[in-house]
Amino acid sequence: MEKRLVLRGVLAGAIGGLLAFVFARIFAEPQINRAISYESGRDAAQSALDKAAGLPVSPDGPDLFSRTVQADVGMGVGLVLFGAAMGALFAVVYTVCLGRVGGVRPRTLALLVAGGGFLGFYLVPFVKYPANPPAIGHEDTIKARTGLYLVMVVCSITLLALAVWLGRRLQGRFGTWNATLLAGAAFVAAICVVIGLLPALGHLAANREQYGDHATETPQPLTDPAGRIVYPGFPADVLFRFRLYSVAAQLLLWSAIALVFGPLSERVLSASPTGRAARAPRVGPVEA
Repeated sequence: MEKRLVLRGVLAGAIGGLLAFVFARIFAEPQINRAISYESGRDAAQSALDKAAGLPVSPDGPDLFSRTVQADVGMGVGLVLFGAAMGALFAVVYTVCLGRVGGVRPRTLALLVAGGGFLGFYLVPFVKYPANPPAIGHEDTIKARTGLYLVMVVCSITLLALAVWLGRRLQGRFGTWNATLLAGAAFVAAICVVIGLLPALGHLAANREQYGDHATETPQPLTDPAGRIVYPGFPADVLFRFRLYSVAAQLLLWSAIALVFGPLSERVLSASPTGRAARAPRVGPVEA
């Protein structure tokens, strides 16, 4: 049964990834193109300043893949594979939770697990380290940014799992509603501590040394030696829309996983004696 559930999770994740790609291709891709245009214009302005100052100007290297290939094949394949991987992980967590959370229907459990996946894997890390389009982020900080984001994801997932465990422990004493509120408050408090301890990307050593003390890596206005602005900072509306569409694409991915996997899991569980036993509510001993 477990293998069949995992395969259905992979299928649901691949469908979710495909839907997320279609959404991102329509809404997020124009913002990416605007970010790339900004980056090209800023690089040209920087080259002009360097040339005027007598500094060497390095030519731009050729693109390995065209924008069409990146936007269609690259993003499409990447999101489908990512969705399939998240679907497999989702199915594993779903199988572990099955029969251990009371008499919850398979579709309801699918929604709960997918909601936890969206919250832990994406939304909470996004609060600290939101998604950025091209032109934001410096080459010297790629490893540091990747490491910090992974730390944030691990902390988010771990604290979310601990919050679920805490809620189960408090349920008998405070009731389901109050236990949920207490566990949620503990999770928020703990994750706020993690967010406060992890450094902002703009405060990384390489960024402070080259670009000054800023909270983020968002490009600031480019100025000449006299302090005059020769190129504006990164457009705030492009950054906002890209991040909004990034969240929406992930929400679509996890929603599709839950909605596709739920009916498929019900069929598997209804045909399996083990699944029917896992779905059955646990009844305590009856006192005389």
